[in-house]
Amino acid sequence: MDWKTFQALLSGVNKYSTAFGRVWLSVVFVFRVMVYVVAAERVWGDEQKDFDCNTKQPGCPNVCYDHFFPISHIRLWALQLIFVTCPSFMVVMHVAYRDDRERKHRAKFGDDSKLYNNTGKKHGGLWWTYLVSLFAKTGIEIAFLYILHHIYDSFYLPRLVKCEVIPCPNVVDCYIGHPTEKKVFTYFMVGASALCIVLNICEIIYLISKRIRDMDDKPPSFRNVCKSPHRLDVLSDPKTRASAPNLTQSWS
Repeated sequence: MDWKTFQALLSGVNKYSTAFGRVWLSVVFVFRVMVYVVAAERVWGDEQKDFDCNTKQPGCPNVCYDHFFPISHIRLWALQLIFVTCPSFMVVMHVAYRDDRERKHRAKFGDDSKLYNNTGKKHGGLWWTYLVSLFAKTGIEIAFLYILHHIYDSFYLPRLVKCEVIPCPNVVDCYIGHPTEKKVFTYFMVGASALCIVLNICEIIYLISKRIRDMDDKPPSFRNVCKSPHRLDVLSDPKTRASAPNLTQSWS
């Protein structure tokens, strides 16, 4: 994977994010992508070669390794990083769609005519796109944490595992290479993923509360004022009618 291209794509998301979104993006790059590229890949470099079993039965070590590590941690985290950042591109594509509509509108009606005051402002459809992307990222994070916990039964990596899978002749002792390092990085990546979930939930609450506050502060429209029952009561009041001048008599 070309991480520079990946970073360049995500940097465009930073322009349209809230403060929580910028913190989320920093956590993804510093605590997840950088740790993944710099350290985690080396720790899980050739894990099958470091997986040692006390038997010479052909095929037994390979079967035991596949039994205890059906999906490599490092590959699962790579998929998680790819999937969790894809919803952010929905916002970038929506803004690009708005920019294209704005360009066509100005080409048709002149440069002084505007379709959007700010194509990157989160209102209307873009607000919903941003909110859906947050729910998608949160769901993906939770799903991958569940998959990791379900496959390995926990986030803990033991030093010794006992294998009795065919073609092993009996219960075989197998030893995981660098178990302490792998356990530390596993807890670190799980903690970073949990932090991203918390940031996404905080951003969801912030967006919804801000939207509700803006709706409360919005002045009533003319149509709503005309439909107001208080206006009808005022017009139907006989005192109000009596206080109105009689224009027909003044012109007679």
